Amino acid sequence: MTAVRYPIAANAEAALVAPLGRAAREREARERAGEEVIFVTEQTGPGFPTEAAAAQAWRGRVEDPVSGVGPAAEDRFCGLREVMAEGAGRPPRPQKPSMRAGRRWPQPRNAPAVVWRLAVSYWRLATAQEIRLDQARQARQARRDRAAASLTPDRLKLLADHPLRPFKPQQPLDIGLFEVRAPENPLEILPDE
Repeated sequence: MTAVRYPIAANAEAALVAPLGRAAREREARERAGEEVIFVTEQTGPGFPTEAAAAQAWRGRVEDPVSGVGPAAEDRFCGLREVMAEGAGRPPRPQKPSMRAGRRWPQPRNAPAVVWRLAVSYWRLATAQEIRLDQARQARQARRDRAAASLTPDRLKLLADHPLRPFKPQQPLDIGLFEVRAPENPLEILPDE
């Protein structure tokens, strides 16, 4: 299987038009860029009312949903995402599931307007203003801080996008996968065969 070779750039537009190079792994991207890089996925370009219209506009960059024809395996760093349109208001509130007419979820009452946009995954050059992911607090810790009101949207998005870290190292299991506790004595562990 061929690895995707993601562009190295300062922003999503530069990743599409004039990347500094392409790399499949972080170490390779760091060597080509000459500085630290962060893997990100950002939306760019105009919004389209349908997936077919967006695929037509970005032909050659994304896979066509009808024919299944798309770029080569190493060039699949772009995709289409359905997002709320600008000024569409708030997303609808969650509804309770109901089984009517063979559907589990009812149609939303006031569905917001949605558009299809291009999402570009690339290696972004790290700058002095960026948060270092290895030094950043997790989003769940940062939002409880008194200075949380001063967080910029870009900083909040970066915090929310990076993977969660455990509070402490995982402790070893007290019993194995093929062992069970005896029903009459929970302190006794029996092999499960």
